[in-house]
Amino acid sequence: MTVPTIALNDGNTIPQLGFGVFKVDPDETERIVTDALEVGYRHIDTAAIYGNEVGVGRAIEKSGIPRDELFITTKLWNSDQGTQSAFDAIDLSLEKLGLESVNLYLIHWPRPDLDRYLETWLALEQIKESGKAASIGVSNFHVEHLRKVIEGSSTVPAVDQIELHPAFAQHEIRDFAASKGIHVEAWGPLGQGKYDLFGMAPVAAAAAAHGVSPAQVVIRWHLQNGIIVFPKSNSRERMAQNFDVFGFELTADEVAAIDGLDQGLRVGSDPTTATF
Repeated sequence: MTVPTIALNDGNTIPQLGFGVFKVDPDETERIVTDALEVGYRHIDTAAIYGNEVGVGRAIEKSGIPRDELFITTKLWNSDQGTQSAFDAIDLSLEKLGLESVNLYLIHWPRPDLDRYLETWLALEQIKESGKAASIGVSNFHVEHLRKVIEGSSTVPAVDQIELHPAFAQHEIRDFAASKGIHVEAWGPLGQGKYDLFGMAPVAAAAAAHGVSPAQVVIRWHLQNGIIVFPKSNSRERMAQNFDVFGFELTADEVAAIDGLDQGLRVGSDPTTATF
């Protein structure tokens, strides 16, 4: 099964479907990522704050999969914003992952109260120049945060990873990102189980029509909207099901009906006020 790739604004490409390890127990990460790689995932999304980069690295090493067939993302945590601290943070992440470089390195949150994200972005430019990250981007950045880094640097972020699911479609950020050549990645693409997404009529109806699960419908909705998505699961069976989304296609009417579920329902933290 071939996962489609998306061309980033820096000339690199990214698999549109990947596997996330947010809240995956560090002691279980090696096993879970090994399962994901065996299922067929080649795009793994982790972060320093997740505490499981070591497990991701061990799974990669033991997999025997050539490095150039893998796309690995990690993220710089808020307490490491700044110039030297960003340099130290990428080195520590690479050491834990057992890699010489990552495919994508992100600023995890803007933390506008600290007002260090532009300085940190300039450090990421140097990290990219050093070869320690092939592409650089941001996470949880709103339009005003994106504007600041674009106007204050010579690099447009390759991606913006944001909370995005049918009830929280983030059209303002998506539209601005598209206008600047920034691709959007979805975290919490299935709503993190915090509302009855799978019971909503358009999702349930599409699942019944195509003989697939509601989760497969929602992942397919992301893909057909051009969004990069990486659901997570500790279950190999569920991982395989989430990966099996290329044998059907939602109709235009089904996509439009799911688009209509948007109600501005944020289930995570607001980047403009988050201070963790």
